[in-house]
Amino acid sequence: MGSDSLYLEFADVWRRRIGEVVSEGNNGARFTELMKDAEVLHILNGETEVHTFMVQLPETLSPDDIQFLADEILNVAKTYEFPFVTLDDNYEKCQVIFTADKEPEIIGLDKKEGISAGAVFAPILKRWSEPGKGNNPFM
Repeated sequence: MGSDSLYLEFADVWRRRIGEVVSEGNNGARFTELMKDAEVLHILNGETEVHTFMVQLPETLSPDDIQFLADEILNVAKTYEFPFVTLDDNYEKCQVIFTADKEPEIIGLDKKEGISAGAVFAPILKRWSEPGKGNNPFM
């Protein structure tokens, strides 16, 4: 979006630049307010070479607010002269995903009480190993 950055900086640079570009229009104040508590994660799928900007929104946002954010991103994509991501002046495919769903953390420091990787996957593994499931391609 008109700013050089390293791969590790993509999420922060995208967040800053999208805010600057939208702020140039009439809806900048609302966009900035709705995005202030959002977390942005950048993921590059090496197989499909698609850049994904995952925007984790607070659960308090209404569907109308989320639709507003999506519409503003689409307006930028349609009107802005620089694509979201370029490499050596070539456009890179990308997508923006907004979500307000929060998955419980199953490992790490903020692990949800009573949930562990084993507990989450135990019913799946049990089902795969039941009688009659011997032809499961994953086992």
